[in-house]
Amino acid sequence: MSHGVKRARQTSEALGARRQKDASTIKEYLGLQETVMAKKQGKDWSQEAFALTTQLLRSNPELYTVWNYRRDIMTKGLFPTRTIKERNSLLASDLQLTLSALKQHPKVYWIWNHRRWCLDNTPNGPGDENSDDRYGWKRSNWAHELAVVEKMLNADARNFHAWSYRRYVVASSPDPRSEMAELAYTTQKIESNFSNFSAWHQRSKILTSLWDKGEMTAPKVKDGEFELLQHAMYSDPNDQSIWLYHRWLVGAGDDVAVLKREIGIVEELLEIEPDSKWCMESLVHYRGLLMRHEPNNAEALKQACLITLEKLKVVDPKRRRRYEELASSISRGP
Repeated sequence: MSHGVKRARQTSEALGARRQKDASTIKEYLGLQETVMAKKQGKDWSQEAFALTTQLLRSNPELYTVWNYRRDIMTKGLFPTRTIKERNSLLASDLQLTLSALKQHPKVYWIWNHRRWCLDNTPNGPGDENSDDRYGWKRSNWAHELAVVEKMLNADARNFHAWSYRRYVVASSPDPRSEMAELAYTTQKIESNFSNFSAWHQRSKILTSLWDKGEMTAPKVKDGEFELLQHAMYSDPNDQSIWLYHRWLVGAGDDVAVLKREIGIVEELLEIEPDSKWCMESLVHYRGLLMRHEPNNAEALKQACLITLEKLKVVDPKRRRRYEELASSISRGP
């Protein structure tokens, strides 16, 4: 019984028929795989071989060797005999093939990789060199690609492959989006779900770029980021991604006023969430940073760290050895 619904008991005849069907399917698949690999070995770049790779990849899109073979067929066998328009249509068909595969296998790297290759090989056109529509196919494909990856992130906002691929699409598009627009996109994703490591990671990359180019001022922006993080911490104090971004934002703790302020905020949160491992780990880390800036207060800070590490051994016993090593390191001093 599952969820209150009785399962129908299969007869021995039905089970036997199912096993026979499964065996036939496996035999057919293995035969197809053997045929495709033999054609690859024989450097067969024909349309027939191409069709067989389509059939095999629809059954199993994780065969990276077959994706590689498929690209060889296209570049060595099909492209040389096709017009530019036909080549573009062929690539568009492969984008559709991989899109269907991604719906079932959204985290298979080889599918994303093939989409990337298709986009990189989209030819100029349909207009000629002096036409306004010279990059029409590329613009259309890249715009569609951004819409596809955003749709996938709407379905799974934490899909690492989709985030990584999105960074590639945004950077490579003939009509690139501004970094400010990308920053707004990460804000949207983070505010809908604070537990999104990829969105926080993307945000750190964008902000670093904007600071390096002088388009935003780090101290002013950081105040807003700390405020956003405070909301996130209180919403989910046990989410690792929030604390990793907070640690990145604090950095080496060179702004002592900010460092002290954040220690105070984390201490307040710990009073509300006394068993929060991430609160305690962060306090040990930040007090360690503060020791370097306030040597006169180092002993008191060291003792506070050691007390916190003792609590961590109770709250997080699986990492007891790690906390013991940290305590030994702090006790020895610099």
